[in-house]
Formats: sequence, C-alpha cells, structure tokens
Amino acid sequence: MLTHLSIRDVVLIEALDLALHPGFTALTGETGAGKSILLDSLGLAMGERANAGLVRAGAEEARVTACFETPASHTVYTQLEEQGIPADKGEPLVLRRVISREGRSRAWINDQPVGLTLLRRIASALIEIQGQHEQMGLADASTHRGLLDAYGIKPTLLKKVAQAFTYWQDLRQSLANAQQALEDAAREEEWLRHTVSELSTLAPQPGEESQLAQQRHALQQAERRGEAVAAALSELTPRDRRSTGPAAALRAANRALLRLVPSTTPDNTPPETDGLAGRIAEALSALESAENALAEAESLLSRLMADTEANPRELEETEERLFALRTVARKHNVPVDDLAALLAQLTTRIHALDNGATELEGLRKATEDARLAYMEAARALTDARALAAKKMEQAVTAELKPIKLEKARFLAELQPLPPEQWSRCGMEQVTFLIAANPGQPPGPIAKVASGGELSRLMLALKLVLAGQSGIGTLIFDEIDAGVGGATAAAIGERLHRLALNVQVLAVTHSPQVAASADAHLRIGKQTRNGQTATHAIALAETERREEIARMLAGDTITDAARAAAASLLDPKK
Repeated sequence: MLTHLSIRDVVLIEALDLALHPGFTALTGETGAGKSILLDSLGLAMGERANAGLVRAGAEEARVTACFETPASHTVYTQLEEQGIPADKGEPLVLRRVISREGRSRAWINDQPVGLTLLRRIASALIEIQGQHEQMGLADASTHRGLLDAYGIKPTLLKKVAQAFTYWQDLRQSLANAQQALEDAAREEEWLRHTVSELSTLAPQPGEESQLAQQRHALQQAERRGEAVAAALSELTPRDRRSTGPAAALRAANRALLRLVPSTTPDNTPPETDGLAGRIAEALSALESAENALAEAESLLSRLMADTEANPRELEETEERLFALRTVARKHNVPVDDLAALLAQLTTRIHALDNGATELEGLRKATEDARLAYMEAARALTDARALAAKKMEQAVTAELKPIKLEKARFLAELQPLPPEQWSRCGMEQVTFLIAANPGQPPGPIAKVASGGELSRLMLALKLVLAGQSGIGTLIFDEIDAGVGGATAAAIGERLHRLALNVQVLAVTHSPQVAASADAHLRIGKQTRNGQTATHAIALAETERREEIARMLAGDTITDAARAAAASLLDPKK
C-alpha cells in the first residue's frame, strides 16, 4: 500500500506531504482545487511522461516521492533483485522522480538511479489508477488469462499443463536437433568417414603433444651429448691411421728416451752417474704416468659413450609422431589435445548416421506422445476455464446492476489459439469483453464503455477479482461521474468493500461516496503573497461532516445539509 506521498514544486503544489492509511480514503474539494494535480504528481512517481510545464513557477525542479509497504512475497522484490537494486524483502520501497525546469527527468528506487522503464514496471505492480480518460490494469487484455486463472483455476492444474508443455517442447527441440544432425551427417558422410578413419589410425591421446615434445627434447639432448663424447674420444684414438694420436706420441717419446739409457759399460761395470740419467728417468716416469692417465681417460670416455649412446631411430619416430599430430590438428583447426575429442564427436555423428533413422523414429514417437499428453491436460484446463468464466460473468453481472450498469453484459471470452501459439499457459487466450447496451456487440473493455461506465465496470471487476493481481493500491478518479443518489451510494459501499482487501483512494464529487470512506482528505487552494498553492487536509469527524454538507448544498451550508451529511456518515442515526 501507499503509505506516504511527498510533492514539491509541482504546478500549484509548493510542498505537500500526505500520510495514507489502509482502507478507503476519499479525496474531495471544489473544482479546480488541484485534485488532478495530485494525481498527476503521483503519475510522475509511477514513471509517466512528464514535461517542464509541471515545474512550479519560480522553482528549479519538481520532486515527487512515493513510499510503499509491500509483503515480503511480492514479485517486485524479485524484479528488483534481477536488476541489481537493493531491497530487503518486506521493507518499504521508495519511488522518487525529479523533473528539472529544462525538462530533464531522473528517477530512483530506494535511492538507486533507474530508468523510466523499470520505474514504470515496478510502479505498475504496486498501484493502479482507474480514471475518466486513462485505464490501466484490467484494460490490458494480456492480463486477463492470468486473472481468470487466479479467480477460478486450481494451481495444480496450471502446473500440470506447464510441465506437460515444457516436456513436449524439450522433446521437440531434441527431435529437431537430431533431425538436423542427421541431415548434416548425411551431407558430409564421405568426409566424416575419411576423417574418422584418419583420426582412428592416428589414435591421438589427450596430453600426448606435451609428452612427445618432452621426449623429443630429451632425445635431442642425448644425441648432442653422444656427439660430444665421441668427438673427445676420437681425439684420443683417431681412426685415421695417418693421424698420430696422443697415445702413439707418448709411446714414441718413451722409445726415444729409452735409447739414451745404456744398460752397462764395456767392462760390465755400472755407468758413471753424471746427473743426466736421473733426469731422463724422471721424464720416462712422467711419460709412463701420462700413458696410464690417457688409458684411464680412454676407458672412461668409452664407458660414457656406451651410456650416452643416442637412438637416432627413436628420435626419428618421436618427431614423426609429433609432426603428424600437429599437421592433422592444423588441418582441422583445433589444438592437438582436442583431436581425441574431435574423433569422439565425429564418431558419434557416424553412429547417428548409421543408427539415426531408428533413433529418430523413436524420438518422433516420444514427441507425439508428449504432444497428446499436453493437449489432454490443456483441454482439461480449457474446460475448467470455461466454468470459471461463467462463474466470473455471473459474479460481475451481480455487481453491475446496483451501480447503474444493469443493461451491460460482461463476458470472459475464451479464444482458441493456433497450435503455434500454444504455451505453458494453455491453448486459448482469455479476453474480458463488455456490451454496454442491449443489441450492442461485446467489445474490448477499454474501447466500448464510456469513461464513467468504464470506471464503474472496473470497480465491479476489482470486487470480483479482489486480491488476485497483487496490486496493493487502487485509485479511482471520479468514478461517480454522471450518477447520484442510490447509485452513488452503491458505488461508495462497493469501494468500502473493496478496501477490505486493498488500499483504495477515490477522487470524488459525490457526498454518498465520500461518506463511505474510512478517511477523508480535502484538497483546496489558498493564496499568500499573491501566490496560489494547493494543500490537502486530513479531516476530523466534524470537519468531515461540514465537507459532505458542502458537497450536498454548495456554497451555502444549511442545517438540513448538515443533518443529511450526518445521516450519510452514520445511517443508523
């Protein structure tokens, strides 16, 4: 419900703050007092189109703030959550609109900037205005089916139809996908079979590229090490006989020095030592050590050669495998690691091609069974809607006669939809129609009835559908236009009854309607310092009697008018 309305600098309203309460509130005042400005201001907060002409003369901008209290289960919280607007469930919602003198418009919900589209959507779920010239809510035919369902259809039946439709549509999509896949496979059969054969022969494995690359690198490193060891060994033991290796050179040097060492003198006495022989012996010892070290080096290099000997064939096979995988991956424009998945995918398509006809026929039968199951559930829903429509027609008709629409006929028409328009909501559209006069063909609500008739018809519909739409505040603008006496009293009684379920505000010129209200606001004008401003006053019991007496008698309020007002306020006295 609307709890507070704050208006600043809108046309004749300089500053107006209204605290509103549950039940039925009447808004009265003399013609031109500003009641329409009040509704226009509320319209701004609801996202209606605005212009700079609404800004009060001398002000820089017009501002309107509307505060609503809503139950935690209300759908607006879901809508706001989807849009990223913070709103604690069950907490007040504040809609604010500002219009600058230049005509620029800004809007907020809970102090978060929003566009007008979202503002209108949220506002339309909270409040509804039924006026002489503009009708919302029930005049929108797209809401009629949902309202009829809320009025007289069991939720379990609606859920059954929705589930049957969803299952049918899922199967239809699966059938369409299978049919398309089969057609695609048939067009590419030769390519598919060739590619599957190629990939199957290659047998790619996930992660194989990385493994082969590492193996290739290791083999290349081993090959380089082997080449280095072989080169070192060849320097020590050259294969070319014409080359003299270090071992031969050491042996030749040793032989040459040995010739300098005689074994005995001619008379078999030891040779004289002059110091040269000792140095020769040292050289021979060094040559012997070098030969031993060289032999050890040759032995170590030979063993290292055996240990690091590369396998050229293994490297070749590794590179061939790696390059073959990369070539095929480039051919199919996929990473090497995706080749296995591609093979599985294409194999599935080949399988679908080989078994597609059988599987397609089974899927086609399942889809047809699902369609028939949906139609059975939807026909049950159609029958239930037909009964609910008759019940609704009778209920609305019962409300029409007391409000001077006794000649009008209300119809809730079920219109079959073509199969392509069937949905989770069933196989028909529901439209509320009205024939305002005998002999007149029924037509859409918003086009057939006049302004006053339309407002009263909306009242009757709202009474029958009370609480079904989720809207917590209803505003009726001059619903009593063109009627009086008993009809006006009947309208007032129905507004009061409607207010047992939703908050009702009614702009009225009828004393009978005003007297039926739970609360009363008087809209008036006053002039100060040459400036005219609209104000609103909540009336106490005595003030309320005076206002209703004024509505009965005009400018001169008589005792008889006061007595009549008191009688309207308390018929039992």
